[in-house]
Amino acid sequence: MSNSVLKIGIISKEDYIKRTVAIAKGQYKVREDEPKVWFESIKSVAQVLSSENQQLLKLIAKYQPHSLTELEKLSHRKKANLSRTLHTLAKYNIVELPKVNGAIAPVVKATDFQVEFGLNTNYANG
Repeated sequence: MSNSVLKIGIISKEDYIKRTVAIAKGQYKVREDEPKVWFESIKSVAQVLSSENQQLLKLIAKYQPHSLTELEKLSHRKKANLSRTLHTLAKYNIVELPKVNGAIAPVVKATDFQVEFGLNTNYANG
């Protein structure tokens, strides 16, 4: 599997709303190199990309399981736990969860992560 970098941004909920409004009003133009995935805090990034979840991503990338049942055996995690975790990872565009022959066959979309954050929150003038 080739490495795919996901650029992650960290921004407060309030600033995310300001940014979204500024974009809608045409006051802020999104840069091509800006993150496409946003978290509210470093803590939330750390929860989603925990050591346990990184191990899970490595397992999926290496073995390419064809179902959650297969992944359950590989990971020694319960299917309900895997399902919750995978849906969270999918929400942040880290995995895809296509159905293949009626079974969810998780696919890792991002293998590397670049985190961007700062204190500049001026979205009115871009």
